[in-house]
Amino acid sequence: MDAIPAQETARDEVTFDFRKLSARERYKLMIGTVVPRPIALVTTVDPTGRINAAPFSFFNCLSADPPILALGVENHPDMSFKDTARNIRLTEVFTVNVVSHAIVEAMHVCAVPFAAGRDELTAAGLTAMPGTEVASPWIKEAPAAFECRRHVTLELGKSRQIILGEIVFAHYQREVIDAERLRIDPAKLDAIARLGGNTCATIRDRFEMLTPTLDEYEAMAAPEK
Repeated sequence: MDAIPAQETARDEVTFDFRKLSARERYKLMIGTVVPRPIALVTTVDPTGRINAAPFSFFNCLSADPPILALGVENHPDMSFKDTARNIRLTEVFTVNVVSHAIVEAMHVCAVPFAAGRDELTAAGLTAMPGTEVASPWIKEAPAAFECRRHVTLELGKSRQIILGEIVFAHYQREVIDAERLRIDPAKLDAIARLGGNTCATIRDRFEMLTPTLDEYEAMAAPEK
């Protein structure tokens, strides 16, 4: 591979013209920089009811009103759809399962490129539970799961789709949530995130920061007399 066209500047920074980088080079910079990224273990079914499960780290929530999640799904090298994208296109539904540290190895099994029709959940030792509002199952061992209906699909060039899904139903393990206050215990959720390359991270190190009011900020910023 040719040297990546990086430039050293007088300000001790390294710059890249993204227009001159290959897709793979842009990918490496983006996934190493935009971190941590939550991992969605997405379950779908094909029109005959066969289950598919696959992890995606191009994933996040975008809106609460309406409640919208986003998945970035890349095609195969020959530009054919992956099972997840094809199943969502045909059935209009999918379920996002949060990956906890307890099921991270099982999630990794679901990333194996099995032949179409192979039940990844069975291979990974995970339990498929019937969806309440959609045909795709949720995973019993996941700390939380969102049943979604496809809202819209954005085609980005020939290689990728951004799939927006509206959450229609949610499942939580009882110990994860204070149902009266709608508070999620991050320690019990114990979600993992994707960093660059093959590196993942937990969310076990945390700290709180309260946004100051305007008066508080001005009091802090005022010069001492």
